[in-house]
Amino acid sequence: MKKLFITVMLSGMSIIASPIEKELPSLENPFTVEYVQQNLSKDHPRLVFTPQIVADLKKKIKIDPVCKNIYAAIRHNANDILKEPILAYEMVGRRLKTSGRMSRRMDILGVVYLIEKDPVILKRIEQELIAVCSIPDWNPSHFLDVAGMSLGVAIALDWTAGDLPESTFEFTQNALINKGLKADGRAKSRIVRTTNNWNQVCNGAMIAAAIAVAEQEPELSASTIQRALEALPRALVHYGPDGVYPEGSSYWGYATSRSVITIAMLESAFGRDFGHYDFPGFKESAYYQLYSTAPSGGLFNYSDCRDIRKSNGDSILAWFASKTGNSVFFEKDRFLKPVDQLSKLGTIDSMALAWISQYQEKITEELPTIWSGQGANPIAVFTSDKNDGHGFYVGCKGGKAKISHGNMDAGSFVFELNGVRWGIDMGLQEYHDLEKVGFNLWAMDQNAQRWSLLSKNNFGHSVLSVNNELFDVNGFASLVKVDNGEQPEVLFNTTEVYGGGVKRATRRFVKEGASSLIIEDEVETSDVTQKLTWQFMTTSDVDIVKGGAILRQDNEVLYLKDLSDRDTKIKVVSLDPPPLQLDEQITGLKRIEITTTVEPRAGQQINLRIELSDKRNDLGGGLPRV
Repeated sequence: MKKLFITVMLSGMSIIASPIEKELPSLENPFTVEYVQQNLSKDHPRLVFTPQIVADLKKKIKIDPVCKNIYAAIRHNANDILKEPILAYEMVGRRLKTSGRMSRRMDILGVVYLIEKDPVILKRIEQELIAVCSIPDWNPSHFLDVAGMSLGVAIALDWTAGDLPESTFEFTQNALINKGLKADGRAKSRIVRTTNNWNQVCNGAMIAAAIAVAEQEPELSASTIQRALEALPRALVHYGPDGVYPEGSSYWGYATSRSVITIAMLESAFGRDFGHYDFPGFKESAYYQLYSTAPSGGLFNYSDCRDIRKSNGDSILAWFASKTGNSVFFEKDRFLKPVDQLSKLGTIDSMALAWISQYQEKITEELPTIWSGQGANPIAVFTSDKNDGHGFYVGCKGGKAKISHGNMDAGSFVFELNGVRWGIDMGLQEYHDLEKVGFNLWAMDQNAQRWSLLSKNNFGHSVLSVNNELFDVNGFASLVKVDNGEQPEVLFNTTEVYGGGVKRATRRFVKEGASSLIIEDEVETSDVTQKLTWQFMTTSDVDIVKGGAILRQDNEVLYLKDLSDRDTKIKVVSLDPPPLQLDEQITGLKRIEITTTVEPRAGQQINLRIELSDKRNDLGGGLPRV
């Protein structure tokens, strides 16, 4: 087999620039009052849906199994909403809980109304609008809440256009202007210029609100859209160059769903997306999300990411399918699951019928078994051939801790084999549980409280630790080599994360066979290097044996073999209960440690080589189970 090598010189690693430091690509931005007045669609709906899309969808619901089943799920969720109380002001910590519920309810009820024109649904939409618009404010101190309210109110006004009582329409529209677009009490809307998901979420909602009030407030509308399109590249640039979303899979879903909604709204209202889809790395991010899902259905859950995805078809990937015709993005089997087996629908899942109804399969792609991407948080993924039966999956990463939702996890990995996730990431720890006791979760300097948590520091990840010290928050681990040959491998340069604790360090992952993974750490010591600890996070039962360990879970067995070229000691540290009361509690959590000590002398070459496999080979007999 011909090999493909993609290599970056190790010496050049330190000069890799964060994407935001480079010149930003821009979106097309012709927005003036005149442009809005001349180009805005005069028809309703014009947010995501158009009259033609609605007409086509009504037909598809009758004849297309996927559209029919999704709409049945939407109707089922709408019926559940009708049984629930009208929304009321509800704060949880610093967040307005009402906000997310409002955008979800309007998505579901609004789509049902577009299809059925049911007066019962219209009345409930009106009641919800009056309730949320009567709230004194939409919590501008946490502007994501303003965004959720604004999106929900905007689509409700658009999808019911002309059918609400005039007094309700005027009352709601005034609230959208004053509590949404002018939430800060200023003449201009707030445009978020951060580089994280807030940018896409908040600015997309402001665009929705601006389109909804364009006839009544043309100057505010044009200014809002113009300024939002100017700010959005600050977040979109982080999809580049290869589609890896730096905040992880869950936040890819959150941020990208809002970008998809924004694109769909701009296309339905103005007939074009102004360069969103072709923004560097954006369309490639669909592959990133595909590879973030392991054979078990679990996610490569680094950063603040949940470990299991919803059982429903992915509505965001379906949008990419509608754009490309590529069936690999269209999860037909999941969309066809019986309604009573589907998860509760989210904000985007109902409006997704607008693009799902337009999907036409054009190509079927066979995905490679290795994928990687550069960026602010580079990753690589190894998978199995779909017919080999082992369910082999490795997700590994570089990056640094001081990044939005980042952890001290450079060099970490999750590992699945034969249907079992042997190597885990602790993933998301609920924010409010920490914030309500005054824990400072969001500061990210070297001595920040965040790094005391097991789920955030390097001692809660499958990494190499040096001298029992925390990683350097600014140290960046670069992906320097990808080889997709007979034995695929990737190499990360992890030197910087140790902050001078070593002179040089790399971590190599090699898929040695269909059911075998090698993790190799090569270290050149500095004059302060004293102890190296190889860590593996797991919830499996563990027996320490001569030369390694035997792991057991769900009637499967994994053999961990220490192939290092020096003396090491192996032990298991129970983390159930975890070190701190505030730490995430995970049943059966433990850390396997393989440790070697060295003389504090620069220039020594240390090699730690560990194999994970379902083949025992010459691994020794067992000691008592831990």
